[in-house]
Amino acid sequence: MPNNSRNGFLFALSGFGLLSVGDAIIKSIAGDWPGSAVAALRFCIGAAGLGIILWMKEGKAGFRIPLPRFQVLRGAGLAVATLCFFSAIFLMPLAEAVAIQFTSPMITALLSAIFLGERTSKFIWIATLAAFAGVLLILRPNLEVLGWAAVLPLLAAFAFALVMIGNRKVSASGSSLQMQFLIAAIAAPILIIAATIGHFSSVQSLRVELPDITIVARCAIVAVTATVSHWLVYMGTMRASAAQVAPSVYIQILIAMLLGAVFFGDTPDLISILGSVIIIAAGLFLWRANSVKALVP
Repeated sequence: MPNNSRNGFLFALSGFGLLSVGDAIIKSIAGDWPGSAVAALRFCIGAAGLGIILWMKEGKAGFRIPLPRFQVLRGAGLAVATLCFFSAIFLMPLAEAVAIQFTSPMITALLSAIFLGERTSKFIWIATLAAFAGVLLILRPNLEVLGWAAVLPLLAAFAFALVMIGNRKVSASGSSLQMQFLIAAIAAPILIIAATIGHFSSVQSLRVELPDITIVARCAIVAVTATVSHWLVYMGTMRASAAQVAPSVYIQILIAMLLGAVFFGDTPDLISILGSVIIIAAGLFLWRANSVKALVP
């Protein structure tokens, strides 16, 4: 691999790895504050910070909203995905929740065929069936303990697939900074509404009390690390093609396993590890198939 491509891969690897560190920080809040409130605060901080940077770089023009329907799809999808995922990692081992969320590329391919009219190849169906076989293996023990709450990371994967579809539609409509701000700014009020509904529900664990400074600090750290992560991935794709950096995304599962075992005592059993390996293999198979297809004239 040429030096530039190697550097791009390392940038992306660092970015994706940092995302799992942020997930572990979020999991450390479990039991201290509701996941809905954590998600709302994280995106309020993120949107505010991105808004300041956007104003400094692009001025008033940066706050226009191109293709508003797809921007709402992106923001709402990210809000639902974050709410489901944060709730999932509060309830189940970090590595297993992260692994299940990696079905999102396969779900995106299927939904793209439905909503964007893209052709669905046999490779997509093979990868999707394999990935969901892996999901069933991971869910096996969690369904017994958590019930239907165990499918939260799968719902997060579906919601994030909608985000990816929205991203494709708006990709050429503004700068990456503007797109990052808009998705956070739309997700934040949706999550505030979700946290408010939870607070006034009869579920005690969803009541939003005044957080202590450590919770606010951890949410702020995650907002910053997520922004830095996305920047690192972007820098990676500037130095290497998207196809070259794509496999680096799976570092998230490995780091999630390590952090979960060290800090939370979550050591996945062999069947859950097998399920994670199957999901990773399905993703790499789909990536490889698409790469080969792109090279064929």
